[in-house]
Amino acid sequence: MRKKIHFWQSVNFKIAVAFILLLLISIEIIGNYFIKELEDSSITSFQEGLNPRVEQLAASIGDELSSPNQNATEVNQYIQKQVNSFITSDTLEIRVVDDRGIIRAANGENQQGSVGKKNDYKDLNDFTVKHYASVSNGERVWINVQPIQNSTGDTIIGAVYVKSDIEREYTEVSDIAFIFFTASMIAAVISVIVAILIARSITKPIEEMREQAVRIARGDYSSKVTVHGRDELSQLAETFNQLSDRIEITQESMEAERNRLNSVLAHMTDGVIATDRRGKVITINDMALNQLNIKIDEVIGYSILKLLDIQEEYTLRKILEENPEIMIDLENTPREITTLRVDFSMIRRESGFISGIVAVLHDVTEQAKTERERQEFVSNVSHELRTPLTSMRSYLEALNDGAWQDSEVAPNFINVSLEETNRMIRMINDLLNLSRMDSGKTELQLEFVNFNDLVNFVLDRFDMIAADAKEEGKRYTIRREFTKRPLWIEIDTDKMIQVIDNIMNNALKYSPDGGVITVRLVETHNHVILSIQDQGLGIPKKDLLKVFERFYRVDKARARAQGGTGLGLAITKEVINAHGGRIWVESQEGTGSTFIISLPYEPYEDEGWDVE
Repeated sequence: MRKKIHFWQSVNFKIAVAFILLLLISIEIIGNYFIKELEDSSITSFQEGLNPRVEQLAASIGDELSSPNQNATEVNQYIQKQVNSFITSDTLEIRVVDDRGIIRAANGENQQGSVGKKNDYKDLNDFTVKHYASVSNGERVWINVQPIQNSTGDTIIGAVYVKSDIEREYTEVSDIAFIFFTASMIAAVISVIVAILIARSITKPIEEMREQAVRIARGDYSSKVTVHGRDELSQLAETFNQLSDRIEITQESMEAERNRLNSVLAHMTDGVIATDRRGKVITINDMALNQLNIKIDEVIGYSILKLLDIQEEYTLRKILEENPEIMIDLENTPREITTLRVDFSMIRRESGFISGIVAVLHDVTEQAKTERERQEFVSNVSHELRTPLTSMRSYLEALNDGAWQDSEVAPNFINVSLEETNRMIRMINDLLNLSRMDSGKTELQLEFVNFNDLVNFVLDRFDMIAADAKEEGKRYTIRREFTKRPLWIEIDTDKMIQVIDNIMNNALKYSPDGGVITVRLVETHNHVILSIQDQGLGIPKKDLLKVFERFYRVDKARARAQGGTGLGLAITKEVINAHGGRIWVESQEGTGSTFIISLPYEPYEDEGWDVE
């Protein structure tokens, strides 16, 4: 389960914080430098603009104040006029003091009463040039003291005192600083949003790649990382997708190889056991489990020598050196013994190091069984041929001894001989047909036919046989239950008629007098199903799987008396198999048997196959 990551732990938050911190530090440095420079520039500009004006004022007053012929009142008025014309919005106070320390002019209503009085400002006592900042009533002010010289400039005859409001300059700088701070905060907020968006644009592909890596770890390769743009992350996403594809291909290849190996081991007709270098079982297929009649939980990690019960005769080293072929007899039941041939092979790495052993178990019991069946088949054929030949020999010897002269006995003996001859010919023909089918030399003459009509054609002949049998004292009825839809299939008509004939003949032979033979023809799941049901004696459960074997008869005496060769159902099964179909029987003793044939069928949209 993936651990939840909080926002403050995410890369988005870290990138945004780093971006904002860098931005704030940059704004702080730039802001401080800007405000400081702005403040210095404003104050310097203020001072540089004010000082020359004060000097000019002192010069204009000095010319008038140094004139000996001027009236004192007129001089004072002139000085006051110059002072009034000097006043600006920044001017707080102006005083003009002569060399006797008497105030000759002043600005402002509060200062008019001081004109003609003794100067009480210490800054004006020494008549030296002074420029400095000071604080008045809690506000910063700029003091300018400028000496007044006579017209020749060689004597100081007074001084001008100007106090200006410089707080406004600082206030303007503060206002600008506040505006700058406000703009910085707005920019910071916008930057936060932009930083988060940029961080998301950076981390989104990374997050997608992380999620894709989790899906790959789970084995899901269906999704791909979305490629945004053409930057390095996009190239990384493309490379990640390519890596995902290669991992998927490699995984599929490994999975296919593993499935192929498992499938080969699972479907092998031989048992396979693989061990590690110490001879401990690490892999075993189902066939080996069945052959040894054990469970996989009992085998893994078990010594192969003990598993095969050969530890007294062989050691692991001896097996590695000799690679022997060992025969093992397993007693399944007191009357059934399975013989296994064990072949050993070493598992080697490319370096030559032996990492284990593979043991292949061949069940050679089937070979002996096949040999027994071959001998039994030869015996059955010999017996089936010997019986009619013996009968024929007896009748022919009787005819040779003079029975041919008896007009009543001779024809009967000849008919029996002919019947036995025909029986042997039928059996030999059946054996030849089976031999051709076994060797694959029989070719089907396939053609599209209406299967409904074909089955009806065969049954019509048996209806005629039923009419003849009724006159001989045996009655039976054939019931048809067919689908109404025409079923066109590709078959060998002659061989399929032979199949239906064989099953119908058996149904007639074993049906009781008055019995009903039900023939059904239906279509289901891309197959045509033909079933033939009789009401005969039925087949014992133990014989159901053997009725399609050659020469096998449930009731041998009755079958031979009725002239059967024991090959009809075997031929029927081979024909159906050659058509890609299946045949089986369902039966219960005393209630009858049902033979079912399933043939492959592909419905056609165009039903234009009907023959007029």
